[in-house]
Amino acid sequence: MSPTQKMTDLFDRIDPTGSGVISQSQFMQAFQTMSPPASFQAAGATQVWSQLDPNGTGSVTKQDFVSGMTAMMKQLRGHHHHHQSSAAGAQALSQNADALAGLGGDAAGSTAATSPGSGGVGSILDLLA
Repeated sequence: MSPTQKMTDLFDRIDPTGSGVISQSQFMQAFQTMSPPASFQAAGATQVWSQLDPNGTGSVTKQDFVSGMTAMMKQLRGHHHHHQSSAAGAQALSQNADALAGLGGDAAGSTAATSPGSGGVGSILDLLA
């Protein structure tokens, strides 16, 4: 299904009477109950509505809703994926750093346990004797 079709279907769900116009309160209620994508949630209902209704009329036509939401979806999705990629990269780097630190800790721990221990000292004293 195309983004335009998805937004048309969404509008139809927000506008059950089929008036072709939704109010800000209808949009806000739908935003709360329909679980929008994370990128829209991050932007917030008020911000998304202000993009759809830049003149502050309090209502949006089906055509304006579909074109506005489709444009925002592309914009937010583009930004979201870039952000997700860097977040995923940062997370992978962090996990790798943790794994390396763990390896280093284990190696240092085992070296510290054997070298200064009685076996290491005894071996050195045997050589000196």
